[in-house]
Amino acid sequence: MNFVLVVDDKDMLRDSVAATLTRAGLQVGMADGAASALGAIAKRRPDCVVTDLKMPGGTGLDLLRQIREFDDDLPIILMTAFGTVETAVEALKQGAFDYITKPFEGDELVIAVKRGIEHARLVRENVLLKSGMRPTGASEAGGGLSGLGRLVGDSQAMRRVKQQVLAVAESQGTVLVCGESGTGKEVVARAVHELSGRRMAPFLGVNCAALSESLLESELFGHERGSFTGAEKTRKGRFELAGGGTLLLDEISEISTRVQAKLLRVLQERQFERVGSSTPLGVDVRVIATSNLDLPRAVSRGTFRQDLFFRLNVLPIHLPPLRDRLEDVAELAKYFVCGLAAREGKTISLSPEASAALGQYNWPGNVRELQNICERAVVLSRESVITAELVQPWLVDASPALATGMAVSMNGLAHPPHTLTEPKPLGPGEFMTGGNAAMAAAGGMISISGRLLEDIERDAIVRTLQRFSGHRQKTAQALGIGVRTLGLKLKKWKSERLVEETL
Repeated sequence: MNFVLVVDDKDMLRDSVAATLTRAGLQVGMADGAASALGAIAKRRPDCVVTDLKMPGGTGLDLLRQIREFDDDLPIILMTAFGTVETAVEALKQGAFDYITKPFEGDELVIAVKRGIEHARLVRENVLLKSGMRPTGASEAGGGLSGLGRLVGDSQAMRRVKQQVLAVAESQGTVLVCGESGTGKEVVARAVHELSGRRMAPFLGVNCAALSESLLESELFGHERGSFTGAEKTRKGRFELAGGGTLLLDEISEISTRVQAKLLRVLQERQFERVGSSTPLGVDVRVIATSNLDLPRAVSRGTFRQDLFFRLNVLPIHLPPLRDRLEDVAELAKYFVCGLAAREGKTISLSPEASAALGQYNWPGNVRELQNICERAVVLSRESVITAELVQPWLVDASPALATGMAVSMNGLAHPPHTLTEPKPLGPGEFMTGGNAAMAAAGGMISISGRLLEDIERDAIVRTLQRFSGHRQKTAQALGIGVRTLGLKLKKWKSERLVEETL
């Protein structure tokens, strides 16, 4: 529901205007002057301001100028009994959206307010599109499903996740989605947004791991012109652009302690300042954070603020790894193949044998790895049916014995009970998954009896880095993983003092 702030020093007129707007289905707040109006805006940014022109202690034009110092897009409508061409022109020059003369009909005011709100919405949408951000969006490979339709699978574990999503969607509380990398945390965040009362407002995301501290701060909170080198104009951050909607903070564990402090204030007080400004701005945004790391452990190490963790962990949702819901693999694979085939302009399906082979794999890369293999199969298949022979070489460890013999430790990593030899080299056009490529890159016989997979992965990565004299891009290519993934792993291990700082 759109929120309108009515500003007038006369109680009777202020109450009358508020009643008119309330009957039109708008939520209304009231202020008796410019100073109290600025205080109300700092607590909660309205979608429109309706203010009287003549008021003691500051006119409507004074209030207009003060608001324009920190917000160029907020629609402001001036009311006055002293309508002249000069005052109307001055008001519009100062940035007023509209100007109405008393006495006026209630419908005239309601139409002006709704026009102002719609104009602001279109302006914000245009900014989002120019910035390359989409307010909403469907899964690239999934045929445009939304809400619970995004959460593919009917296993007991996924049914629990769906129940949690339904339970938290209509709440206004902060959501923390945890799970291993590739389990679909952003998909869950979008489902929560699409099932909430904020579904018609923007859904924006920020990858906290991909930006430096200064860039992330500017991206979240915006900046004023001249606040740093290159800041040629005032820029709104994601908190402002997502007003009324949902903001996804992806990989929240990667933000610095200084930005953590600013984020904590937003969650506590619903206020923030742009970089280079001391003017507090109110914010109406629901925050959904994701993490693939153990945040309580990060708190105990001192790399993540405990008070911020408690503010984020209001409505937790845990996503199980794909190995714990293998019964969902066939449905997920069919979903991906259908969507990707449509994208590629092909008519292709998955054979029962290929589906069975996928269901026997342990999926260290979770749903993301399954989606990548489905895409590879759709692109490379020359037949109308994807066969088991096509996908089997990409599932190096696919065997029922390995899938069922994995003993999962308390931290979610697996202990395979067997000794693995080096995988056979793959032929032209064949691909490796990240974990298997890492083992192959290390070379030789690798005994993993009684050791964590993470230890083996770390050894393989360190040895490959040393082989390429620390060159990360060559290392990532040899291992079959992304450079960003490699960097995140090294950052984590350095913080735990498991690898040398020089790597």
